[in-house]
Amino acid sequence: MSLSASRKLFLGLLALGLILAAYALLVPPDAFAEGDGGVGTAGRITDKYITFFCFGVIAFFAIFVTVMSLIQGRLDARKEQRRHDLDRFNT
Repeated sequence: MSLSASRKLFLGLLALGLILAAYALLVPPDAFAEGDGGVGTAGRITDKYITFFCFGVIAFFAIFVTVMSLIQGRLDARKEQRRHDLDRFNT
């Protein structure tokens, strides 16, 4: 029984994905274990740091939603204007 080319490709990619997943699960713990006692590149993380970071995330999403809503409103207005113009010129 012969496998089709797409089936072979799928199985090859699946095998590659499983190998990469195993590698990702086994290798990084060894790499992260060494160093300066778990202190990251930002230094010691305090409650104040985490609080301000979370406030930043909240502010980002609030601003993002507001800006995207404004953009959508302008695009909808342009669409309605264009639709109105087409209806006016086609009659």
